[in-house]
Amino acid sequence: MQELTKKHPTEDMITLRLKVHRHNAPLVRRYAEAVESEEERTYTVAEVFPEYIGKESQVALRAYRTREDLTQKHLSELTGIPQHHISEMENGKRSIGKERAKKLADALHCDYRQLL
Repeated sequence: MQELTKKHPTEDMITLRLKVHRHNAPLVRRYAEAVESEEERTYTVAEVFPEYIGKESQVALRAYRTREDLTQKHLSELTGIPQHHISEMENGKRSIGKERAKKLADALHCDYRQLL
Protein backbone atom coordinates (compact mmCIF):
# COMPACT_ATOMS: atom_id res chain seq x y z
CA MET A 1 0.00 0.00 0.00
CA GLN A 2 1.35 3.43 -0.94
CA GLU A 3 1.88 5.95 1.80
CA LEU A 4 0.67 9.54 1.43
CA THR A 5 3.35 12.19 1.27
CA LYS A 6 3.24 15.88 2.01
CA LYS A 7 4.95 16.77 -1.26
CA HIS A 8 3.28 19.75 -2.92
CA PRO A 9 2.48 19.29 -6.60
CA THR A 10 4.61 21.50 -8.83
CA GLU A 11 2.08 21.68 -11.65
CA ASP A 12 -0.55 23.68 -9.73
CA MET A 13 0.24 27.01 -11.36
CA ILE A 14 -2.65 28.88 -12.95
CA THR A 15 -2.91 32.05 -14.98
CA LEU A 16 -4.85 34.75 -13.20
CA ARG A 17 -6.18 37.79 -15.04
CA LEU A 18 -7.28 40.86 -13.11
CA LYS A 19 -8.67 44.21 -14.08
CA VAL A 20 -7.37 46.92 -11.78
CA HIS A 21 -7.04 50.66 -12.08
CA ARG A 22 -3.85 51.61 -13.89
CA HIS A 23 -2.31 53.32 -10.85
CA ASN A 24 -2.85 50.16 -8.72
CA ALA A 25 -1.14 47.79 -11.18
CA PRO A 26 2.38 48.14 -9.68
CA LEU A 27 1.02 47.44 -6.17
CA VAL A 28 -0.84 44.35 -7.36
CA ARG A 29 2.23 43.13 -9.25
CA ARG A 30 4.49 43.59 -6.18
CA TYR A 31 1.93 41.84 -3.98
CA ALA A 32 1.69 38.87 -6.39
CA GLU A 33 5.48 38.60 -6.52
CA ALA A 34 5.67 38.67 -2.71
CA VAL A 35 3.03 35.95 -2.42
CA GLU A 36 4.80 33.78 -4.98
CA SER A 37 8.16 34.15 -3.23
CA GLU A 38 6.46 33.61 0.16
CA GLU A 39 7.84 36.88 1.52
CA GLU A 40 6.06 38.39 4.45
CA ARG A 41 4.99 41.94 3.72
CA THR A 42 2.54 44.19 5.45
CA TYR A 43 0.73 47.06 3.79
CA THR A 44 -0.49 50.25 5.36
CA VAL A 45 -4.08 51.36 4.95
CA ALA A 46 -2.77 54.35 2.98
CA GLU A 47 -1.04 52.03 0.48
CA VAL A 48 -4.14 49.94 -0.07
CA PHE A 49 -6.76 52.71 0.12
CA PRO A 50 -5.03 55.98 -0.80
CA GLU A 51 -8.40 57.59 -1.53
CA TYR A 52 -9.16 57.60 2.23
CA ILE A 53 -6.09 59.57 3.31
CA GLY A 54 -7.30 62.54 5.34
CA LYS A 55 -10.77 61.04 5.77
CA GLU A 56 -9.99 58.89 8.79
CA SER A 57 -12.72 60.31 11.05
CA GLN A 58 -15.39 59.92 8.36
CA VAL A 59 -14.37 56.33 7.69
CA ALA A 60 -14.19 55.61 11.43
CA LEU A 61 -17.69 56.97 12.07
CA ARG A 62 -19.23 54.85 9.32
CA ALA A 63 -17.18 51.79 10.36
CA TYR A 64 -18.18 52.01 14.03
CA ARG A 65 -21.83 52.59 13.08
CA THR A 66 -21.73 49.57 10.78
CA ARG A 67 -20.00 47.46 13.43
CA GLU A 68 -22.80 48.26 15.89
CA ASP A 69 -25.37 47.44 13.16
CA LEU A 70 -26.98 50.88 13.42
CA THR A 71 -28.63 52.93 10.74
CA GLN A 72 -27.99 56.66 10.65
CA LYS A 73 -31.55 57.16 11.86
CA HIS A 74 -31.09 54.85 14.85
CA LEU A 75 -27.77 56.50 15.73
CA SER A 76 -29.54 59.85 15.50
CA GLU A 77 -32.17 58.66 17.99
CA LEU A 78 -29.47 57.41 20.39
CA THR A 79 -27.40 60.59 20.27
CA GLY A 80 -29.89 63.37 19.59
CA ILE A 81 -27.83 64.42 16.57
CA PRO A 82 -30.02 64.94 13.48
CA GLN A 83 -29.72 62.12 10.95
CA HIS A 84 -28.79 64.46 8.11
CA HIS A 85 -25.91 65.79 10.25
CA ILE A 86 -24.63 62.23 10.71
CA SER A 87 -24.84 61.73 6.95
CA GLU A 88 -22.94 64.98 6.37
CA MET A 89 -20.27 63.94 8.90
CA GLU A 90 -19.81 60.57 7.20
CA ASN A 91 -19.49 62.28 3.83
CA GLY A 92 -17.05 64.98 4.99
CA LYS A 93 -19.46 67.87 4.58
CA ARG A 94 -19.67 68.61 8.31
CA SER A 95 -17.00 68.39 10.98
CA ILE A 96 -17.70 66.17 13.96
CA GLY A 97 -16.40 68.32 16.83
CA LYS A 98 -15.45 67.21 20.32
CA GLU A 99 -18.90 67.28 21.97
CA ARG A 100 -20.56 65.39 19.12
CA ALA A 101 -17.66 62.93 19.03
CA LYS A 102 -18.27 62.16 22.72
CA LYS A 103 -22.01 61.57 22.14
CA LEU A 104 -21.29 59.38 19.13
CA ALA A 105 -18.56 57.46 20.95
CA ASP A 106 -20.92 56.63 23.83
CA ALA A 107 -23.47 55.20 21.40
CA LEU A 108 -20.82 53.43 19.28
CA HIS A 109 -18.76 52.04 22.20
CA CYS A 110 -15.49 53.53 21.08
CA ASP A 111 -12.99 56.21 22.11
CA TYR A 112 -14.23 59.64 21.02
CA ARG A 113 -10.71 60.56 19.84
CA GLN A 114 -11.07 58.01 17.04
CA LEU A 115 -13.82 60.23 15.60
CA LEU A 116 -11.86 63.49 15.60
